[in-house]
Amino acid sequence: MVEFDLAIIMAGVIAGAAPIVLATLGETLAEKSGVVNLSLDGTILLAAMAAFVVALETNSLPAGFAAGAAVGAAVASVVAVFGIYLGQNQVAVGFVLTLMARDLAYFIGNPYARKPGPHTAPASIPFLDQLPFLGPGFFNHHLPVYVSMLLIAACWWYVDRTAPGLTLQAVGENPGAAYARGIDPRRVRCIYTVCGGALVGLAGATFSLCTKPGWGRPQGAEGTGWIALALVIFGGWHPVKAALGAYVFSSLQVMGIYLQGWFPSIPAQVFQVAPFPLMIFTLALMSLTQNEAVRRWAQGRARTRRLLKAFANLSPAALGKPYRPG
Repeated sequence: MVEFDLAIIMAGVIAGAAPIVLATLGETLAEKSGVVNLSLDGTILLAAMAAFVVALETNSLPAGFAAGAAVGAAVASVVAVFGIYLGQNQVAVGFVLTLMARDLAYFIGNPYARKPGPHTAPASIPFLDQLPFLGPGFFNHHLPVYVSMLLIAACWWYVDRTAPGLTLQAVGENPGAAYARGIDPRRVRCIYTVCGGALVGLAGATFSLCTKPGWGRPQGAEGTGWIALALVIFGGWHPVKAALGAYVFSSLQVMGIYLQGWFPSIPAQVFQVAPFPLMIFTLALMSLTQNEAVRRWAQGRARTRRLLKAFANLSPAALGKPYRPG
């Protein structure tokens, strides 16, 4: 019985983390190129609305997911144009966009609020779904959940093991040096900002068509974009570590549901908001890894030094800095 309950918890964590993983991977790609896309939270809501409306009107789930990705890419392209080619402050542009996209989502999607619509169905993997514990925990999910897990490995391999991935890192670290080697930094940044935005759009579509089917106000995805931005820092701009942070956050949310049943005397709101301050506390602890005094203190302590190295979060050197050739 305990094993079955643990399997259910694991399945809930993996399923709940899927949209957060997609958004986190998308922002990781953008920031590795040197662009901060602060429009994530609004983009997720707008993409969730667009995906649900398109899927409902066309009765096609693929069309809904495509619409969500297109909305994410479109919003990110605005960040790319203003932040990369026009040299405007990327943080300011993204912040304005997230507010505008959020309000657009609520306004345009209002006629479709609380309407029943299509959503993905579980797609268990034959034979593997029968494995004890691992079966229901890992191999009995909706298709977008599998996609999110596969993309973790794909992004890691692409960024760290391919020539285009090394070009991406070079542009994020030193766009001037990359330009001297014949690379167009602005073009590279634009490509990865838009591709990252498409993944963020898929995160929104996953919310309204899979994780929390339907559309309404509130939709349930509010705040996810800010969490994804924090998780990129949590993961030290590394796809695998950032995705791990998404699963940690999802596990805190799932455990909050169980804790409500175990401690009924405590207001439910305490457990609902608990994951957010815990993430802030974790980020504050991680910032200590860059403190010079802490590093000096750890020099004579091998285990502490290895721990600090594992959680080091060095951002791309050119992150958020506009580049103009010449």
